[in-house]
Amino acid sequence: MGGRTESGFMTYRSIGLAAALWAMAGAGCAPEPEDDGRIAGRPDMNGVWKAINTANWNLEGHSAEGLDEFWELGAIAAIPAGQSVIRGGGAIPYLPEALARRDENRANWPAEDPEAKCYMLGIPRYTYHELPFQIFQGDGDILMVYPFAAGNRIIYMNDDSELPLDSWMGKSDGAWDGDTLVVETRNSNGQTWLDRAGNHHSNQLVVTERFTKIGPDHIQYEATLEDPLTYSESWTIEMPLYRLIDENAQILEHKCVPFTDLLFYSDLLLPEE
Repeated sequence: MGGRTESGFMTYRSIGLAAALWAMAGAGCAPEPEDDGRIAGRPDMNGVWKAINTANWNLEGHSAEGLDEFWELGAIAAIPAGQSVIRGGGAIPYLPEALARRDENRANWPAEDPEAKCYMLGIPRYTYHELPFQIFQGDGDILMVYPFAAGNRIIYMNDDSELPLDSWMGKSDGAWDGDTLVVETRNSNGQTWLDRAGNHHSNQLVVTERFTKIGPDHIQYEATLEDPLTYSESWTIEMPLYRLIDENAQILEHKCVPFTDLLFYSDLLLPEE
């Protein structure tokens, strides 16, 4: 269900639809928080959350950079400088062949970026994408809804089964470690990127996320990535997530498929010179 602005382009994802998806997953309706702000004895993470950094541009530290291919946009199209979100700083520990592929991905950006193609961004990239996301938490499974490409994932709290095949989002299994939500995601298809800088992984990627509430409106987020086909060792990203506290905070749906037509079909849609 969505609404349409006067321009006809912006639609919004209703809370009702997201809750319906959650109910279909067997989580039921979200209970009211307890007096101490907890749900079933756990920290209440319901709400709209956003990372405020440049990780979607590049997880590693990077300088501002112009994009000559988009010169008509001037400074609008420039890559903003950003600090590393990798624990300890430094670079992603790529194996030599994987590093060469990263360089190839970077040279072919943006056309080869799954984000440009409106593919689901996968985990962990959805967490620090430039658009906020919403957490629906009850006393069972947890749902996270992402505006870009209508992404969503169920975090299964009591289902250890495996997917019959790999997928864009993989399968996320969760458990509580005290007050920290720990989520392990496997079975990703290896086709997503980690950012716009071409950082990547294979279908052997295992992502272990930790969501720790550090205040009413802040979550400390960590994600450890292990992939023996791509990295020489495991490595971890970390960043705070901020709750949107606007009175009417909501996520706005970004159905991006129509915006990819020229990227995929320019030879058919553009007139011949």
